[in-house]
Amino acid sequence: MKILLAVDGSPFTKKMLAYLAAHELFSSKNEYTAFTAQMMLPTQARAALGKELVAKYYEDEGQRVMNPVAKFLERHGVKAKVVWKTGNAGELIAKLAEVEKFDLVVMGSHGHGALVNLVVGSVATKVLANCKVPVLIVR
Repeated sequence: MKILLAVDGSPFTKKMLAYLAAHELFSSKNEYTAFTAQMMLPTQARAALGKELVAKYYEDEGQRVMNPVAKFLERHGVKAKVVWKTGNAGELIAKLAEVEKFDLVVMGSHGHGALVNLVVGSVATKVLANCKVPVLIVR
């Protein structure tokens, strides 16, 4: 099975990974990709900072999120491909799941509730709305 682990470095990511480990959902038979998305810096900030500095910022942020995830997965015998992109997380996760033909998307959820989701939306809601593959949300 090809599994996409959508992570953001929050306590909810840690909870999701711990859930997978505790329930023995890691298997050498599966192929894992850990993915994170960073919001794009505002246009004016990107222009003021320059391409090189902005690229370094995105690289540093990607590594900041992914390094602990990769170490956790390694400790549990999981070899995972690590990917990060810049843009809308919900849309990027759903698109990656479809384009790369994943069998399952696994992610943590903040579980804000209906009112907050209505006002600000949530990554989980966007993934569920746009994803054509099964999604496991750990709360």
